[in-house]
Amino acid sequence: MFGFAAAIRALGRDFGFVKLVIGGSIALYIATLLIDPEGIQSGGLFSFMSPSTKALFLFGASGQIPVFELGRWWTLLSAGWLHGGILHILFNMSVVRSFAPATAELYGPGRMVIIYTISSITGFLFSSVVYEFLPWIPLGRVFGFLGLGGAPLTLGASAPIFGLLGALLYYSKRTGSRVIREQMVGYAIGFALFGLVMPGIDNQAHLGGFVGGYVTARFLDPLAPERGDHLLIAVICLAATALSIVASVVSGLPVLPYLF
Repeated sequence: MFGFAAAIRALGRDFGFVKLVIGGSIALYIATLLIDPEGIQSGGLFSFMSPSTKALFLFGASGQIPVFELGRWWTLLSAGWLHGGILHILFNMSVVRSFAPATAELYGPGRMVIIYTISSITGFLFSSVVYEFLPWIPLGRVFGFLGLGGAPLTLGASAPIFGLLGALLYYSKRTGSRVIREQMVGYAIGFALFGLVMPGIDNQAHLGGFVGGYVTARFLDPLAPERGDHLLIAVICLAATALSIVASVVSGLPVLPYLF
């Protein structure tokens, strides 16, 4: 890390990541409300203070439409920092505060950021692929109402959060920690049941994020020490995520009047 590793670690055990995610997500949530105040929805409990579809698209919501129809592939990164309502962001940020420090403690802050970023990509990509291709087979048609049909437009930190859950579950397998395994299995079952009974939950993004986090954790090996290049890759991940949001806004403004 060219001498900067010590300074980066001084940000805290979680690389200052929890504060960054919470602060960045809140700032983007406020921005999506302010950019289109007339489109704010307040119809139901989970849609209370929900930004308009136009605003969420502009700032980088992902899904089948942005990724496959419009070629906005970078939204696989930006979508994890956007939220569709007050309860949505409050719930996700509370889980980030629990899972991110735990993952950083076991894997190191750099590898935690890598897991989080890759899980965002795999989660939203999987949801987009399912919606693009699976509606033509029974799984997408029959179980779409359970959130298993993917999504044309999707967002939220829950996809990378499931990646952290997958990484923690792999840690329990790699180390034989029964306590962590039981905790993570309990979380996984609880979150899965919640996703199946609540409308509007993108369970395919959750599944894709979980698999992405679990597989990435296997490659990173939590029993091996974190290296300087892991921290460098983490910085690149954060920079790429910030650029994805900028790219979404810059490329979205000219076409927004023609889409909405």
